Amino acid sequence: MESAPIISGNTDWRDWLASPPGRYILDWEQGQFDAAVADVFGFYALQCGLPQLDCLRANRMPSRVHARFLDDVADQHDAPDASVTTVRLAHFEELPFDSQSLDLVVLPHVLEFAQDPHQVLREVERVLRPEGRLIVSGMNPVSLWGVRQVALRRLSQPFLPSQGGFIGPPRLRDWLKLLGFELDRGRYGCYRPPCRTQQWLDRTAFMEKMGDRWWPICGAIYLVSAIKRVRGMRLIGPAWRSKIPARARARVGAATPQRVSIVPNARSEPPRAVALSDTCSDASAAEE
Repeated sequence: MESAPIISGNTDWRDWLASPPGRYILDWEQGQFDAAVADVFGFYALQCGLPQLDCLRANRMPSRVHARFLDDVADQHDAPDASVTTVRLAHFEELPFDSQSLDLVVLPHVLEFAQDPHQVLREVERVLRPEGRLIVSGMNPVSLWGVRQVALRRLSQPFLPSQGGFIGPPRLRDWLKLLGFELDRGRYGCYRPPCRTQQWLDRTAFMEKMGDRWWPICGAIYLVSAIKRVRGMRLIGPAWRSKIPARARARVGAATPQRVSIVPNARSEPPRAVALSDTCSDASAAEE
């Protein structure tokens, strides 16, 4: 399979995350990830991409892995820690983990920049254990940010990096259901207008509470949590096999009296009782 382009470490995306609107969404997502992973238990957790966030810092699993792109620069989250392991990958369509070996996988803005987001989800489904949890965050196309992105893209002045593509929550839910995931919870946030300066972001801070109350599904960012379900299978035997054990059938057959029906011939005489002495005398006469 052809390697996906390394976009997460792209300069445009990295520079945008360092801008005021980028820091605004990172602050919101950090708090949401902390709350989402705090009550997830197991042994192995994985975060793919976005080194600007430590999505697993509030999780208490003994082994945590941060998967980075090859050209991602080192940051404060790469500090040595006995429970944190950093690996470098060319893409996330193929993960170097055994099947059903992870308890938690976090994908912050990974599907938006992946060449094949379906393959990324299939690979996550492979490495997750039954009842394992997947948490995904992304940009919401049904928002003021999405409208501005589409409007300015036609003018060759997109608000967000043009390499990424919006994947709405309804489409993501359909993909997850096809792979056997059950949606657990979801959250929308960042209701301020798409402003490039910190001054205007501060002036429109009052829209956070208004948006959460009046238009909750129109937040600029969404976070979806899903659980991998594996349906149980029950083997059913052949329909003709009796459920009564052989010994029980033998006892039932011995206890049931057998009925013998004698149908006499219409031309012959009715059957008569024959004594044992008559039978013996007939046998002696035959010998003589």
